[in-house]
Amino acid sequence: MRVGIIGSGLQCHRRAPVVRDWPGTELAVIASRHEDHARRAAERFGCRWTNDWQSVIADDSIDIVLVCTPPYVHAEMTISALEAGKHVLCEKPLARTLDEAQHMVQAWQKSGKVLKCGFNHRHHPAVWEAKRLVDAGRIGRPVLGRCRYGICGRPEYEKEWRADPKQAAGGQFIEQGIHAIDLFRWFLGEVSEVSCMTGIYYFRGQPLEDNGMALFRFHTGATALMHASLTQWKNLFSFEILGEDGYITVEGLGASYGTERLFVGRRDFTAPFQDVVTEYRGADRSWREEWKEFMAAIEEGREPIGSGRDGLAAMEVALAAYRSEERKTVIEL
Repeated sequence: MRVGIIGSGLQCHRRAPVVRDWPGTELAVIASRHEDHARRAAERFGCRWTNDWQSVIADDSIDIVLVCTPPYVHAEMTISALEAGKHVLCEKPLARTLDEAQHMVQAWQKSGKVLKCGFNHRHHPAVWEAKRLVDAGRIGRPVLGRCRYGICGRPEYEKEWRADPKQAAGGQFIEQGIHAIDLFRWFLGEVSEVSCMTGIYYFRGQPLEDNGMALFRFHTGATALMHASLTQWKNLFSFEILGEDGYITVEGLGASYGTERLFVGRRDFTAPFQDVVTEYRGADRSWREEWKEFMAAIEEGREPIGSGRDGLAAMEVALAAYRSEERKTVIEL
């Protein structure tokens, strides 16, 4: 299957090697409005380039389109690709507004194609194994969740599209925190209410928050809290699920986040406490594993894990959280 990537930034450079090296797929073209970026990326990954993304959509030889751009153009590009009969993997957040995301999902439902949202965190091996263990009842009924996810902001952050409210869906709470929201939905079910606080604590003068904290209640009765930060200074990822009979923790994502590790502990009031620690060393495998799931969904004609529907649901939660901050109250979903 022939693949076109729209966008030549960080996500393109993460996904292009997987597409290029995957058996049965050919990286055909990279499109970007920045000609020099498109040219350099194409030279690096051995494909042609263009500064006209619409030509990628119009190309009947292209089977799959990856939308690796800022959120403000996700909807237009994704809907165009689906209507042209392409399968689409669109980066998170799915869109800039809820209305855009809903139209994307409607286009997917009409298309008969596969729409995946870029929730690669589901495909980290430690997270995948944690999900398997929770579903198998290893820690009993899940009752609490907790996630801390932070990065070190960059000196010229204000010049990036992520700091531009016309291009981004929001600040750090949704840009990074939507991964945590997606994981909470996957592990704990649908959110029933949310309370949120956001703020600008370091990057003063910027229009978008550099930190966001939220408390979620789920229809299952579980509760979870998260903190997404651009001022962590040392990259950090910690995701915990506490059950009635034990707990599971994932720490690290590899590279600058530290070795990916899975901790599994059991409740025991009498025995010496112990937990089992598994380390997943080496390069970040989530991009390859996510592509594997995407390709399997295409081959099997099914909805992928981390679908466009999941992208829409996560946006509904994130935008409800923003309303909670604005209104200074708990928001019910």
